[in-house]
Amino acid sequence: MVQIRLTNTRTRRKEDFQPIDPTNLRLYLCGPTVYDRAHLGNARPVLVFDVLVRLLHHVYGREAVTYVRNFTDVDDKINAEAQRRKAAGSPLSLEALVAERSEETIAWYHADMDALGAMRPHIRGKVTPLAEPRATAYIAQMIQMNLDLIARGHAYEAEGHVLFDVRSFPDYGKLSGRSVDDMMAGARVEVAPFKRDPMDFVLWKPSDDELPGWDSPWGRGRPGWHIECSAMSAALLGPSFDIHGGGIDLQFPHHENEIAQSCCAHPTEDFARYWLHNEMLQVEGKKMSKSLGNFFTVRDLLDRGVPGEVIRFVMLSTHYRKPMDWTEAKAAEAEAVLRRWRGLVAGIEPATSPAPALVEALADDLNTAGAFAVLHELAARGDAARLLVSARMLGLLLPEMGRWAEADNAVAARIEALLEARAAARKARDFARADAIRDGIAAAGVEVKDTATGSEWALAAGFDAKALDALARELGLT
Repeated sequence: MVQIRLTNTRTRRKEDFQPIDPTNLRLYLCGPTVYDRAHLGNARPVLVFDVLVRLLHHVYGREAVTYVRNFTDVDDKINAEAQRRKAAGSPLSLEALVAERSEETIAWYHADMDALGAMRPHIRGKVTPLAEPRATAYIAQMIQMNLDLIARGHAYEAEGHVLFDVRSFPDYGKLSGRSVDDMMAGARVEVAPFKRDPMDFVLWKPSDDELPGWDSPWGRGRPGWHIECSAMSAALLGPSFDIHGGGIDLQFPHHENEIAQSCCAHPTEDFARYWLHNEMLQVEGKKMSKSLGNFFTVRDLLDRGVPGEVIRFVMLSTHYRKPMDWTEAKAAEAEAVLRRWRGLVAGIEPATSPAPALVEALADDLNTAGAFAVLHELAARGDAARLLVSARMLGLLLPEMGRWAEADNAVAARIEALLEARAAARKARDFARADAIRDGIAAAGVEVKDTATGSEWALAAGFDAKALDALARELGLT
């Protein structure tokens, strides 16, 4: 069996992945707060976990994998959007507006992640809504966890709030590698007179009559953000499970707080054994920011005509633990490569197994950059059947991902035939024929770049399909 190695944020080492139960692998990924469209950075952890899950399917079998990703549908940002709609004249109650916003945002999220080729979360390989828990469905479990933490001396009630006593958990800070005092000095913490310590965080807070709320031993209220993931993961995966992940921005305070409250509520359990965190995303070398005018959602790109498969290619071409820089040049290059690969595999049945070198690359801490190198090599060798099955381990060249390129399959096949004829002419030292093919392709509006692994091409503005067809007929290729 392939040995998977993952960089565990908690230990800061690359470790052999040893599942708790090889027949029941359990993963949890922090999902979105459903108040608005997912931006490009939100998609990165989804795609990282998507590749990880595909690898686990390959090694252990799909039915052995349970993959849970939540929806946070209790949050002040959702409430704020509902209040804005109410102020704008909506006749619905605030509670109904919160539900309305959550539903439409979840639908947007599904559509956008589907467009990127991300598998839906699933339990034992079966796609089910249960694998996408909503916080509002687990309020009872959150209240019970608060009660357990209070009973164990790790939480306390104050003025209708329940707060976690950070100093009661000696291991607090191990995930982020900082002491409580260091974190307090460098973090923005909510200062409230009812806190015993400024670092104590909210597990439950009061709700007024308009805001969403639930009855509890501490009055009508709603959960704090961190307790939600702890309660949902425990309910669906158990108090100990294999892998927990998310963006590096969640490492502190969200994941640090999850560990604290989960380990204190279940003191004999491990919570998550392996922690994976992806680095942040940049746009054209700069941090994505609305103030810089370079902030965009996944839907923005899709509506601009950037295929989801191209977005996926660019996002996965950088190792997940390195900052990812989205650029227009990378997107254009990815589209050209995908067109070429789809031309190579058109009408081809996939091989029975992916290239061993690709599996080895992915098993080495999800080395997607190394996996792409294998795909380029397969394409250069013309091994279309192995290229197809290997690319599909990265969620590429899947039939449902290729609708954007379907109309271009005939064009791609024609260009590939011309490039093969050019390569054959050069090999036969018929340079006049090779130059004629090169000039004819360029005149038709196809940009060709010769590389060490083969020729890559892209359609330029003003591409003339009729001119390309005429060239093929002139050379006797039709």
